[in-house]
Amino acid sequence: MLETRPAEPDIFAQIEALGILGDGPLVICDVDEVVLHFIAPLEAYMVRCGFELIEPRFMLTGNIRRLDGGGLASQDEVRALIHGFFETESESQKPVPHASDTLAALSAHAQVLMLTNMPERFRPAREGILRRNAIPYPVLTNIGPKGPAVATLAGERREPIFFLDDSAGNVTSVRDHVDSAHLIHFIADARFFALAEPIDGVHHRSNCWRDTRRYIEGVLGI
Repeated sequence: MLETRPAEPDIFAQIEALGILGDGPLVICDVDEVVLHFIAPLEAYMVRCGFELIEPRFMLTGNIRRLDGGGLASQDEVRALIHGFFETESESQKPVPHASDTLAALSAHAQVLMLTNMPERFRPAREGILRRNAIPYPVLTNIGPKGPAVATLAGERREPIFFLDDSAGNVTSVRDHVDSAHLIHFIADARFFALAEPIDGVHHRSNCWRDTRRYIEGVLGI
């Protein structure tokens, strides 16, 4: 859900260090609002900090205001709120139902990776909370649109590639970089899911991991 900026080269160093990983199917999965709830705990944190989300839409700058009537939060204030949340509140993020068991089942047939937009310094904490919630897959931290990273991960792979993300910007970025990717627009929060606009080229739209599992297994023929 973090707003996108140009991709940092570090993501490509992370991918090289990962040493990806044969020619089998690949599931590339976002974290926030896909496998961990994000919006509800972020809203609670913002209220404690004196801010609130104005509307349930995928935009933060221009969509957060001060509770004291002082107007909209600046871009710097928004960034400070997000970073403060990741620094102090990530343990409040609960797993999305059935994410863990679905990914465990899929991992018998595909390589599973987590690709999350956040500064790299938060990666150890993110890996820890995912492990504690039985989501023990490699974590790559990206800044900006995810299409270039997914294209690098895909390489010349002929087996199916699945990309799951809550952000329309990231979904369209992958669509524009990886023609063969199966695009899954996944938003766990019911309010945001109900208001999300359709995206051209998306193969599956969901807020339910059981439903998503059926789609992926159908493509894989398992």
